[in-house]
Amino acid sequence: MANNKSSRKDIRRTARRTEQNRTVKSRLKTLSKNVAAAKDADEQKKAAAALASAMDKASKSGIIHKNKASRVKSRLAKAAAKAAAAK
Repeated sequence: MANNKSSRKDIRRTARRTEQNRTVKSRLKTLSKNVAAAKDADEQKKAAAALASAMDKASKSGIIHKNKASRVKSRLAKAAAKAAAAK
């Protein structure tokens, strides 16, 4: 257990931030699943845009690394191009 006042405050602060970060990461996973489960191209496009936006926001606030956000967005674009070429 923390011995001084600032350490106890740090523990509370860390717990609060951890919970917020967990919520955002869970949302990112849900959005990713929505993209994979999209029925048609229009629905997939909307889901991919929502995921890309959420990734940018999460990387901007430091929840995920900026390179991870870029990698996910790149793979989304690549999959969308492949789907468009298949039609």
